Amino acid sequence: MMNAMKTTMLLAAMTAIFMGFGYLIGGGAGAIVALIVAAAMNLFSFWNADKVVLRMHRAVEADERSAPELFDIVRQLADRAGLPMPKVYVIDNPQPNAFATGRNPQNAAVAATTGLLEQLTPEEVAGVMAHELAHIDNRDTLTMTVTATIAGAISMLANFALFFGGGRNNNSPFGLIGLILAAITAPFAAMLVQMAISRTREYSADRRGAEISGNPIWLASALAKIARAAGRMPMISAERNPATAHLFIINPLSGERMDNLFSTHPNTENRIAALQDMGGQMTGGTPEPAQRADDTPTGPWSQDSRQAPPRSGGPSEGPWS
Repeated sequence: MMNAMKTTMLLAAMTAIFMGFGYLIGGGAGAIVALIVAAAMNLFSFWNADKVVLRMHRAVEADERSAPELFDIVRQLADRAGLPMPKVYVIDNPQPNAFATGRNPQNAAVAATTGLLEQLTPEEVAGVMAHELAHIDNRDTLTMTVTATIAGAISMLANFALFFGGGRNNNSPFGLIGLILAAITAPFAAMLVQMAISRTREYSADRRGAEISGNPIWLASALAKIARAAGRMPMISAERNPATAHLFIINPLSGERMDNLFSTHPNTENRIAALQDMGGQMTGGTPEPAQRADDTPTGPWSQDSRQAPPRSGGPSEGPWS
């Protein structure tokens, strides 16, 4: 309930920012136009944002024939979570990462990069996919996608102010100063709200994902590996579409580690520590440390990994019990 209230307030603030800069650019008429545009973009995002995001990252739909292991992991986890089976997509990129999208659980999709499938163990892949299913279960995907759309629109509005504003017939009540202010601060304001929404969601998805998979250590180990790889493996599609960065389980744009409002994701070490504590509570013992990020990767499609049993130290539940 608290997360829903925070998200509602943040979305309202974002719409207000959009209207405010519309007013700075075009006065009352500009504010009305901005409100209409924001409403139209929200409506469009509700029905089509998932398709747009998947297309941005050139995701290819997978099935039981093209990616049987990933498909089976998602199917088993969806059953455990009591969710409809989402569509499964694969992104051809060496950076290990993943995201979920869709307006509701009945129209949801999860996407994983080839790097994720090649560098993580089956248990770690399960932990990541469970986290993404948690976003779907928590109804996060629509909010996060709409937020990204409005954030992009505010940046577009700022560019409009720079290139087309400042003329003699300008309706802005603050004149050229207002236009310059809008152009400078609009992208920052959009980024601030977008990042705040992401931060309110990741910890909750980590907890719910650990419950779905049955072992918090799987996700903790996966986060360590992904965070290390994301800092040295670029994701071109994310660089071209930075407004979608907060959808991923780990920020695909940089190795930012500061746990503050200016980070698109909470500090990875804090997330890992919380999952380890959760693992200790579930097992009634000392939390098992997550696998180090520099351990030799054994992907879920390697022969050794398929035959390896799940790690000890957590509940014996999950797709590989």
